[in-house]
Amino acid sequence: MSLLVLTLLITLLLVIRVPIAFAFIGPALAYMLTTDQSLGLALRLVASSTASFPLLAVPLFILLGCLANHAGIADRLFDFALALLGRVRGSLGYVSIGVSLGFSWMSGSAVADAAALGKLQIPAMLRNGYSRKFALGVTGSAALIAPVMPPSIPAVIYAGLAAVSTGALFAASVVPALLMGLGLAVVVFIWVRRDPNIVRTEFSWDRVWETGRRVIAPMGAPILILGGILGGIFTPTEAAAVGAAYMVVLGFAYRTLSFRDMPKVLTETVVTTGAIMLIVASANLLGYIFAREQVPQAISEWMLGLTSDATVFLLLVFALSMVLGTALDAIAVLTLTVPILLPISEQYHVDPIALGVLMIVSQMIGLLTPPVGTVIFVLQAIAKAKMSEVFWGSVPFMIPLLLLCVAIIFWPDAILYLPKRLNL
Repeated sequence: MSLLVLTLLITLLLVIRVPIAFAFIGPALAYMLTTDQSLGLALRLVASSTASFPLLAVPLFILLGCLANHAGIADRLFDFALALLGRVRGSLGYVSIGVSLGFSWMSGSAVADAAALGKLQIPAMLRNGYSRKFALGVTGSAALIAPVMPPSIPAVIYAGLAAVSTGALFAASVVPALLMGLGLAVVVFIWVRRDPNIVRTEFSWDRVWETGRRVIAPMGAPILILGGILGGIFTPTEAAAVGAAYMVVLGFAYRTLSFRDMPKVLTETVVTTGAIMLIVASANLLGYIFAREQVPQAISEWMLGLTSDATVFLLLVFALSMVLGTALDAIAVLTLTVPILLPISEQYHVDPIALGVLMIVSQMIGLLTPPVGTVIFVLQAIAKAKMSEVFWGSVPFMIPLLLLCVAIIFWPDAILYLPKRLNL
């Protein structure tokens, strides 16, 4: 089987909506059989790709997000943000962004963020005079902060693939995640000025105090996790385990979690982890095939022949990540492209941490773009909306995200300041 036939088979399977892992592994196994490669080798490649200590953090961070969701942490954050910003024009737009920022310190997943917060925010916005497109757009775009802000599951995957410090990648992601929130807030400010139907709520210091007390303990989780990682107390895997344990204690203390909830929490964790690890395993086998067919060398020669400028290289990476992100899951894109692009980036003297942040941010935009945009489907199900409503509502909010990617390309030192400052 030729590389062209392999690519066409994968494309066909993706078009007919076969799950990504099976769309990769089926043609890959067919290639191994038709080129006299050992199936034992294929099994070893699949198994070894997930036998990694850094990747052990993935199920633990997923468990942390599931626990935070079931423990009602999103509800507490929403109530506090609404009490604080209620009388501001367009308050629910800012609340959506603020709650996503707060919840992202615990979830690490855009899908989890959109699912947990969409059920709260979208009905609240519709009741208070916000347009349907605005409610869907701001909720979906704000959810994209979660995979960028640590603890980020794509960051853990990238760190494992690129053999870089997860802590350094987490530190480098903080500023871009905050800038995402700021950029989205600017779009909210511009949008709500033209809408006279928006309802404001009354401000009360008593309500701020009451709701504020309820979020003090939950916000201890990101302090514990990130403080432990950046302070060198925990590895990311250990920090994820400590964070999950903290969330269990919190849920039981608040009586929002019980022993009856744990099977559901663990089932969600196992299903999500299994889906991610299947993608990683199948993409690793595909990566072996690409290496055997010398695809990395061909791409490297093409890029080096095209330009010797690191900025142009990063622009090409940005374009590639954007295009692939519209059709593939971010984990699949990272697993496929990092082994190819990382050696090339070294020839351009591009820092692997800056490359990782750029790839993660640019791929997150794909979660809101057809045909595969996972966040689109989540919001579609929650709000009983059309795909076009979610997408066109999100388009204005994509502008600051695209500008952020451009900023990372031209000023990578800005995002590297924090990890260097922390000696990571």
